[in-house]
Amino acid sequence: MTAGELQVTIARYLGEERTERSFRRYARERGTELEAMATADASLLRFSEQLLASAIGAASSRLVLSLMLKRHDPSTKGAVKLLDDASAAIQYNRDLLQTALDQVRQGIGVFDRDLRLICWNRQFRDLLGLPAEYGQVGTSLDAILRYGAETGEYGAAPVEVTVADRLEKLVVRQETFQERMLESGLVLEVRISPMPDGGIVTTYTDITERVMAEDALARANETLERRVRERTEELTHVNKRLIQATHVAEEANIGKTRFLAAAGHDILQPLNAAKLYASVLSDRMKDSEPEELANNIGAALESVEEILGAVLDISRLDTGAMKPELSVFRISAIFDALQREFEPVAREKGIELILVPTSLSVRSDRRLLRRLLQNLVSNGLKYTKSGKVLVGCRRRGNQVAIQVHDTGLGIPPSQQKIIFQEFQRLDDGMRAAKGLGLGLSIVERISRALDHPVKLRSSIGEGSCFTAVVPIAAAVPIEPLSKPVVQPAGQLDGMCILAIDNEPDILDGMRQLLESWGCLVITASDDVEASHTLKEMGLAPDVILIDYHLDNGNGIDAVIRLRWKFGADMPAALITADRSRPVRATADEQNIVIFNKPLKPAALRAHLSRWRTTTDAAE
Repeated sequence: MTAGELQVTIARYLGEERTERSFRRYARERGTELEAMATADASLLRFSEQLLASAIGAASSRLVLSLMLKRHDPSTKGAVKLLDDASAAIQYNRDLLQTALDQVRQGIGVFDRDLRLICWNRQFRDLLGLPAEYGQVGTSLDAILRYGAETGEYGAAPVEVTVADRLEKLVVRQETFQERMLESGLVLEVRISPMPDGGIVTTYTDITERVMAEDALARANETLERRVRERTEELTHVNKRLIQATHVAEEANIGKTRFLAAAGHDILQPLNAAKLYASVLSDRMKDSEPEELANNIGAALESVEEILGAVLDISRLDTGAMKPELSVFRISAIFDALQREFEPVAREKGIELILVPTSLSVRSDRRLLRRLLQNLVSNGLKYTKSGKVLVGCRRRGNQVAIQVHDTGLGIPPSQQKIIFQEFQRLDDGMRAAKGLGLGLSIVERISRALDHPVKLRSSIGEGSCFTAVVPIAAAVPIEPLSKPVVQPAGQLDGMCILAIDNEPDILDGMRQLLESWGCLVITASDDVEASHTLKEMGLAPDVILIDYHLDNGNGIDAVIRLRWKFGADMPAALITADRSRPVRATADEQNIVIFNKPLKPAALRAHLSRWRTTTDAAE
């Protein structure tokens, strides 16, 4: 069988133009020229079979070539005649289908399970701006996307990043999306439909006019709104000055609050790095003279964190970002936590701390109520020189009065409202203890957010009593106490940890901390760099530690992509200064642990040890 006979036969099914392009590409790739009368070798036969299979299927392709090889055998002449007739019918139907596809306004491209082009129409090439050589059977989706990226159609991002992003949208997510072609100015709506055999059908619809109409409508609405606003301003000019004065005052206050909320993330970043370095320094200085200095640095950073945390709490409460999540729980759970937290402080000051046992249950936000009582107990211990601080409950109908008594300085009646404002402290209190006067302002905001009134009764020299009134609830079972797990030394030796953050200082501090625990640490600024580094090293991480706010996207999406490559059950932790509920909810859905910045190394080490133990047990 000659090369010319092969080409003529295949052209019946694929068309002369496509067959000619495919054979030219075959010859070019092998650096030879195909002579029509040359005998077809095994390589050309395999290529022809694959090319023909893209049009009529693998089984039919093998049958056609088999009959061609036997076409001079008299016993096969009838079969050849039937095959020729079938070929003509198939070619007619294919031409009819191609003509129909070319009349469709949408661009259509069909790719097989290996993501190679097997069918397309004229609009597919026109809309994507593809040259003729890309309109060939077997052209890969990667090559088509790479051409668009290299010509600048998809923007100025790196080619590899652009291609990977488009492949994820088309192959992994398979969701409808819009593509703006920068060079041609077109806006395309891209839809993806999976095929039963694993391939995909892509359709590209030119929605440029619709998008332009929407933009024009939006501009018209903006113009109309501006005209209405200007007319209204003219009619209400007299009242506007009074409203504007009030608005300026409110905006100044809101601007301050928003600034604190926005700046919190940037402030916590270097603080987090500093705490990591301090923890590494403390570990390295153990049992040496500078150990006390390292511990003092750590304590100072803890104080900065406490003050900054209070300021950020006020900011979140004022902006409504910290919303209550109500549940029913026993008050004793909070009392036990307060006892563990403040008993060492009370013992150091020589003050008796008493938390009266109670079996009452309440309906409230457990976290916010605990924070409210933390501030009241801390305030009592801070301003009590001797005596005691007592915390207890009294049932009042369908409410519970949680009271915090102290034998401290006492507060005069004239000052009892002022102390709930931020940065307000009494002269005696300023001499008795350090602080900024933020604790009670947080208490006041939490009480408003929870609708739990807080009352104060105090006398100079006799102490104070703060009472928080909380709705009572039906009793709930006692929560079992969790036993602390003691981890042996060297628990983390050899554990491969991938750390991703866009702040180099944080990455460096994290690396030094984890390496001091015996871990193998891989650092990167995003998941793309991480994947490349891990591939080069031939490693798969045991745990992912990642920031939420990255330069390209967010940490949760990056974890999803990394799990797709390295295992869906890979442990991951989000280390972030973003304390918003949506981020926490999304992380919970993806089974991602959250650590808030500044990071507490002990908590991280406990989680890593738990993950290591769980992994070893599974193996």
